[in-house]
Amino acid sequence: MNAVAMTHGKQRVCVVGATGTIGRATVRALVRRGHDVVCLVRARAGVGGRLAMADLAQLLPGAAVRECDVTDATSLAQQGFHGEHFDAVVSCLASRTGAPKDAWAIDHRAHLEVLQAARQAGVTHFVLLSAICVQKPLLAFQQAKLAFEHELIDSGLRWSIVRPTAFFKSLSGQIGRVRAGKPFLVFGDGRLTACKPISDDDLGDYLAGCLQDEHRHNRILPIGGPGPAITPIEQGERLFALFGQPPRFSHVPVRLLDVIIVMLTVLGLFIPPLRAKAGLARIGRYYATESMLALNPATGRYDAEATPATGTQTLFDFYADAARGTAAAELGDHAVF
Repeated sequence: MNAVAMTHGKQRVCVVGATGTIGRATVRALVRRGHDVVCLVRARAGVGGRLAMADLAQLLPGAAVRECDVTDATSLAQQGFHGEHFDAVVSCLASRTGAPKDAWAIDHRAHLEVLQAARQAGVTHFVLLSAICVQKPLLAFQQAKLAFEHELIDSGLRWSIVRPTAFFKSLSGQIGRVRAGKPFLVFGDGRLTACKPISDDDLGDYLAGCLQDEHRHNRILPIGGPGPAITPIEQGERLFALFGQPPRFSHVPVRLLDVIIVMLTVLGLFIPPLRAKAGLARIGRYYATESMLALNPATGRYDAEATPATGTQTLFDFYADAARGTAAAELGDHAVF
């Protein structure tokens, strides 16, 4: 470990959003680096609230686990920070669906509550897991994340805002389709977008490293995984090769998504559940047409070369493990299809 990484030593760290796959990877990395880690979790966490406190203690070995409602200031102060001193907060907290109500409640307001509680606990450094898509904020969850980024930058605390590219779980929803001999679905020609996916463990290690690496302090940090940018068509081709099948693709016109969005929006005026589905369709369209890469402000184009990379595991490494049955993605709300 270099001299910069050794400057701060062991710290007392509060982690919110610890129960997701990225949160758990971040906790593992923090514990591995010798930090004293306390995780604030809901009474029933995980997808569908299936995880009880006893399950969470097993999922987060080496860390203390405290039941807390991060949306409630009193719960944060009394059950969460508990009047104790902390050096840093690491937040992997994010809304599950990205729907406007959920996004503003979690990606913005809950983070403001955590920030206020962190100040009272003596925290001097706040590490935030954001998203690279906030650089082009067309959706409610992106606007909510960006609004809190601005609040954090103006907070007076030391901050590190990490904006990762695509996650492996976001790009694993079609493994089962290909295994079953079904065609791989792509939008347009399958080359409309590209990304540099990053694994949970590599991202968790990067987030943990923000505490000690002074070059990551008070900076917005776009980050992807190793290797070149990958298009959806390349993802499909690799999966078919791993399963020993000839490539088969179904091409979905982006225009079809536009029609679906209009229909759901109109029907949503009369049927409220369809209004939410229209919002989800807008999210799907965004990811179907926008690359998860750094945006070059001079050209207005996504730039793979300008997207920093870290870690060792590539998406294709993960696909190979999944094909062998030695890895599986916890898709939760991240399944694309």
